[in-house]
Amino acid sequence: MVEVDVAVVGAGVVGCAVARHLAIDGASVALLDRAADVGDGTSKANTGVLHTGFDTEPGSLESRLVARGHGLLTDYAAAAGIAVERTGALLVAWDDEQEAALPALLAKADANGYASARLLDAAEVRSCEPHLGPGARSGLSVPDEWVIDPWSVTLAFATEAVGAGARLLLATPVEKIVSGDGGHELELPDCVVRAQWLVNAAGLGADRIDALLGHHDFTVTPRRGQLLVFDKLARRLLCRILLPVPTARTKGVLVSPTTWGNVLLGPTAEDLEDRTDTASTTGGIEGLLRAGRRVLPALVDEEVTAVYAGLRSATEHRDYQVRLDAGQRYVSVGGIRSTGLTSSLAVAEHVAGLLDGAGAGWSGPAVSSAPPVMPPLGESQVRPLQDPDRIASDPAYGTPLCHCEQVSRGEVRDACHGALAAADLGGVRRRTRAMNGRCQGFYCGAEVVALVADETGSDPGSLTRVPR
Repeated sequence: MVEVDVAVVGAGVVGCAVARHLAIDGASVALLDRAADVGDGTSKANTGVLHTGFDTEPGSLESRLVARGHGLLTDYAAAAGIAVERTGALLVAWDDEQEAALPALLAKADANGYASARLLDAAEVRSCEPHLGPGARSGLSVPDEWVIDPWSVTLAFATEAVGAGARLLLATPVEKIVSGDGGHELELPDCVVRAQWLVNAAGLGADRIDALLGHHDFTVTPRRGQLLVFDKLARRLLCRILLPVPTARTKGVLVSPTTWGNVLLGPTAEDLEDRTDTASTTGGIEGLLRAGRRVLPALVDEEVTAVYAGLRSATEHRDYQVRLDAGQRYVSVGGIRSTGLTSSLAVAEHVAGLLDGAGAGWSGPAVSSAPPVMPPLGESQVRPLQDPDRIASDPAYGTPLCHCEQVSRGEVRDACHGALAAADLGGVRRRTRAMNGRCQGFYCGAEVVALVADETGSDPGSLTRVPR
């Protein structure tokens, strides 16, 4: 039996942010996830855009929390050493309909309190991005849309939550919830968590947790987004995030630099029934290449480093679904769209405010905490292999292991230890960038597996086995 003030179900970026905030406030917290690592669901496939919220629905909860979250996450990333590149973004109109929509988008930005957007004519658009395809009519500049390292954000939140006393229970699907006047009992495979309050941040499973509490406020429809990752040699082709004119259903296919030096093309937006279907498809890839050829023709002639897909937790509602049931001691955090990375700290702040307003009291005092210093994964940062002081202190940081991504043996070793050690090769990738480069682990994979197995005492075969 684990007894806590608050159980947070879902260890994606939002759940980790909520757990961090509450633990610092003095709550005893259990953070649960069915996956073996934090950020192993929707969060790991985020495109890494730090949104301004300029095109969100004015007056919506999403609009308010994204605007607030942009500033909070910018400051947090600076304190934690998480890579951010202030690229700016450019919406490009390619036809009459899209061009006619730009003034309304500018007005929406103003209504959302974002005053830095401005309209550009065709010549200005071409001057900003000379490699654009022919036919660009006009554009909208959004200078405060940036790119951020999304993996390190989730890891930092979880690390700080654990440092503030939160219990992290991974590979623990919630099998049953029994609720009463005293709170909730969550039955897990190996234990029971008894919590006075329950926060549901389960992402793709949020509606199922909601139903276990007798609520049916929203239904999650998995929305698959397929993406292509282009080689670092393609980075010269663009300066900014290139955005399409958004529709009611999707922000559309973007072309974006990443903090790791690559270029992303995607995502698609395909509504599915299967909440585990992250397969890439021929049709999806062909559609992305067609979109990319129109926007940035030279891009599709570059080498593709990786193809992947993620699932977003779309609902029938246009806004975030964050609701408090004070009598049941329950907060549901559903429908957090692709802007959830940006808004995560603001969502956590909002949830904490709801709990405080409902009279929730915590068993401990507030905790003095600071963001952990995260490993430098950004191309613009000084990596250990480039740091003479790190190498002098430990030669393992000067020994290359993954040549494509310039990852040292010391970094992979470190990923296997600590409060939030990697549980598998996916976790090693997210903590170090190892095996994410051109060869996708073809040259370094065996050495990485051997080192991880040695450091963790794991069977090498279990690390390379593809889960069903």
